[in-house]
Amino acid sequence: MKKHLYLSVAALLAAGMLSACGATQQAETAETATPSAAPATGETATAESADPYDYLADFDFSAIFDENGYIDGVTATDYVTIPGELELTLSEEANTVSEESVESYIEENILSSYQETAQVTDREAAEGDTVSIDFAGTVDGVAFDGGTAEDYSLTLGSGKFIDGFEDQIVGHMPGDTFDVVVTFPEDYSEELGGKEAVFETTLNYISETVLPELTDEWVQENLNSELELSDVETLKSYVNGILLYDQQANELYGELAEQLTVAEELPQEVMQYFEDYYLQTPYLYSKMYGVTLDEFMAGNGFENAAAYVESIQGYVRSAAQQALIAQAMAETYGIVCDTETMNEEFLGQFGTSDPSSLTSSFGEGYLKMSILNELVMRHMIELAAA
Repeated sequence: MKKHLYLSVAALLAAGMLSACGATQQAETAETATPSAAPATGETATAESADPYDYLADFDFSAIFDENGYIDGVTATDYVTIPGELELTLSEEANTVSEESVESYIEENILSSYQETAQVTDREAAEGDTVSIDFAGTVDGVAFDGGTAEDYSLTLGSGKFIDGFEDQIVGHMPGDTFDVVVTFPEDYSEELGGKEAVFETTLNYISETVLPELTDEWVQENLNSELELSDVETLKSYVNGILLYDQQANELYGELAEQLTVAEELPQEVMQYFEDYYLQTPYLYSKMYGVTLDEFMAGNGFENAAAYVESIQGYVRSAAQQALIAQAMAETYGIVCDTETMNEEFLGQFGTSDPSSLTSSFGEGYLKMSILNELVMRHMIELAAA
């Protein structure tokens, strides 16, 4: 049960860089705007057509953060005005976590990570089931290319196969062999379009995901070594703390956003960092498909990469503002995250006692920034509760 890496701590910053496991994002981040499809052009980048965005291959998550988790060389209070006296309060709703919420979180975020797949053979297949089938298709008694497969996994109702194919599997028992008769659409292909096909089909089994039973023994075996949780009650208490923090932090972030003033002109190096941050993912996709970032964006509805950059400027500015707000609060209250603090906080923040598992990918500065953000929000929660 580790923290998920994305732009900031969601509890403090509306679209944060590192969040508690299961923390709720306050606002959509540019990640949701990142295209993931292969470009329609089909053109490939070559050594002769160098990608001007190749510098993103060496993107450094910690590039702008110093040894205390601050943006290096930037005084955030020069850009964020904090009123002399913040008015922070926490509602009863923010201070209350339901048992149902705790149980749902455990099931959806913890037990699901340990789920196993079972082969069910004692009931009929129903819409929504994922089934294993063997099939062999023929048209006028003659097999055709691509019409045969064994142990094929298909979710009934997904619409992945020709209309009517999946419906005819519903109601059959594992072990049944039967004919599925369908008609290919007229525009399917020159060879098969408009023709009736018969698929001799065998339903092998129904796949079901099975969650482990939540017991003291299971918690001890799977969660004790890293999280030091010994039984179901300590797990529930741990999750209650995560959810309580998220609720309180989300509410307080909204109050802070209303009371703080952020300058119109923000540090260029901060804006550039977050622009590169949001460009890195589509850049990596473009390399996966063997094209330039311009080509990749052209295949995803943008004129080029520059047009995409223009479209995400709102996200870039929001992220820069949020980072500066967190640091301004840290500067005001004398909060830092040095190496000693990072090591002390690492287990609680990331679900592991070994910083090297993340510092190798993100660098110490990035992780310190994340921890600093949570330390700031903890302080805000203390002020609101006082």
